[in-house]
Amino acid sequence: MTGALTNLPRVTYSNTGEDFSGVHAHLDEIIPVAEARLLGKSRPAFVGGRDRSEGLVYEAPSPIDRAMLLGEFPRSDAALVDQAVEAARAAFADWRDLGWPRRVELLRAAADILEERKWDLSVACLVEVGKSRLEAAGEVEEAIDLVRHYCGEMERTDGFREERPGASSAERCSVVLRPYGAFCVIAPFNFPVALSVGMVSAALVAWNTVVFKPSDAAGLTGRLVVDALVDAGLPEGVLNLVYGGEETGRTLVNHPRFDGFAFTGSNAVGMTILRHAASSTAMRPVLCEMGGKNPAIVTQSADLAVAASGVARSAFGLSGQKCSAASKAYVARAIFDDFLGTLVETAARLVIGDPRRQDVFMGPVIDRAALDRFTAAGEQAASAGSVILGGNQLTGGLFDGGPYVEKTIVTGLDRDHRINRDELFLPFLSILPFDTLDEAIADANRSAFGLTAGVYTQDPAELDRFLNTVEAGVLYANRAAGATTGAWPGFQTFCGWKGSGTTGKGGLGSWYVPQFMREQSHTIFGRP
Repeated sequence: MTGALTNLPRVTYSNTGEDFSGVHAHLDEIIPVAEARLLGKSRPAFVGGRDRSEGLVYEAPSPIDRAMLLGEFPRSDAALVDQAVEAARAAFADWRDLGWPRRVELLRAAADILEERKWDLSVACLVEVGKSRLEAAGEVEEAIDLVRHYCGEMERTDGFREERPGASSAERCSVVLRPYGAFCVIAPFNFPVALSVGMVSAALVAWNTVVFKPSDAAGLTGRLVVDALVDAGLPEGVLNLVYGGEETGRTLVNHPRFDGFAFTGSNAVGMTILRHAASSTAMRPVLCEMGGKNPAIVTQSADLAVAASGVARSAFGLSGQKCSAASKAYVARAIFDDFLGTLVETAARLVIGDPRRQDVFMGPVIDRAALDRFTAAGEQAASAGSVILGGNQLTGGLFDGGPYVEKTIVTGLDRDHRINRDELFLPFLSILPFDTLDEAIADANRSAFGLTAGVYTQDPAELDRFLNTVEAGVLYANRAAGATTGAWPGFQTFCGWKGSGTTGKGGLGSWYVPQFMREQSHTIFGRP
């Protein structure tokens, strides 16, 4: 049941038009089997090559149904965090000296193990986060691609080494990228496989060692990911796993013996990590991706059906719990009513329910805090504008077992209203009219974030204007499948400007691995 079936189509975030009947038939068969095998177990931390069970145990329920126990996890205290850091530091020299070809060999073996276990990982991701079947499977495929790509980049660049001309023929000069040391990696709940694997594997292939903390809502996939990497043969202490929420995270961020940090999550937490790292006497890199408030712009020339599909999928996929999600749409005033009607019809067809079902597009939000944010936003929108669709918590039957909410579309809010400025991380979409494209772009550019931005237009001049003036890290146009976080062969990457990439985390793609390394020049005189 854990193996990859080669006769099934490969699931990505973009190939939504393919026939996935075989994938769904396979998932129908394996979901109950994988749940019985994976859920409800005690999952210890992993430090210095050993399981560590000390710490106050917390139970993690599935958002699909609070009665479904994902597992039991020991909350790592300051003492265990300290031991994890020291284990990573102790393992660093041998890991560094292993040489990049051997490290690449081990990480490619890890990618193979992830592929062998991808269906278990997909089911765990689905149940843990509440994302749809294809979203979960696509995420695991992305994680595998990330590892293989990073290995390929290390190989292509000869370990990130480049020869340079010397001052004379007697000198040989080169530039090489070197590791920092022990990295702290803190991952979010919403992409618990892809983002965890992406950050961890990039740090490892760049010769660093890692202490990894998954979200306290994603301990199951966190442990499964670590198991896959460790089973590939990583030496003791190279990868360490600790669990917990804010307190464990605070302990990690404040630890003085980390050499660098990689984080994906909220702007508030990312900026806190930056401030703590800056207060150190040593220069320590902080790689952060910290959210978005992402616009989609629909011009008068747009294909309304394509635009409605793209905006709805962008806004309501994974219940809006993506840093790439479109949370506001600027619509040309001349087509505002027509587009709104098409959008409401399109959104209404997206099924909300148990995401283990084939037909479900949108599952629950992650927890009570998200539900409370949704309730507050709905009340504010009703008071200051108009709720066109949704706005309510869902109740009855399945919906009483988890935090399920309606897809919500609102209009009439001032452009400075908090719903149009703050990242809600919810299936909550605000529609704003505009008179000129420049007006819409200018307001979109006022965002403190800058992750994704989309446009729907059939006018080449409008497209060119958008591409050259909108300030976001990832741009897309006329995409019926919805927002992307960047695309290149194999998978999708994360990129951002402004608050989304303040520290230079430009993506999970070709320029990502070097951010876990520092530049060193070599000048050698003569021929020793």
